[in-house]
Amino acid sequence: MRRLTNLAAALAATAAFVAATPAAAADPITGQWVTPEKDAVITIDRCGTDYCGRLSKYLVIPDDGVNQKDVNNPNPRLRQRKLLGSSLLTGLNQDGDLWRGTIYDPRNGKSYRSAVRRKSTNVLEVKGCIGPFCQTQIWRKVG
Repeated sequence: MRRLTNLAAALAATAAFVAATPAAAADPITGQWVTPEKDAVITIDRCGTDYCGRLSKYLVIPDDGVNQKDVNNPNPRLRQRKLLGSSLLTGLNQDGDLWRGTIYDPRNGKSYRSAVRRKSTNVLEVKGCIGPFCQTQIWRKVG
């Protein structure tokens, strides 16, 4: 009888663990994240088969206001689009514990290879790389 009780307890603990982890395991980078400068919120979610991160909110209003345009974009047709709502992280696909894609910096209009890693429940490590040189930022979960 004792063995059955131990087995039942082990199965219940395993079931509780499995039930609690699928959402985090399936979408470990989704959510709303504050940039290191604490001036914006990026929302990462599914975009088709990939993941992307959109500028969803300004925490500090830019000098040009909330309707700030993407004036540094190398594509002249995109220079009139609003930054608010635009994708800054694109094409993110899981590669082990990393999510690889592209990150766009609207301050200079350049795009870089990107790697995103969930460091903890509330922390993302976001890297932008050109060649062998990378810059890392820590983004914190909203809330």
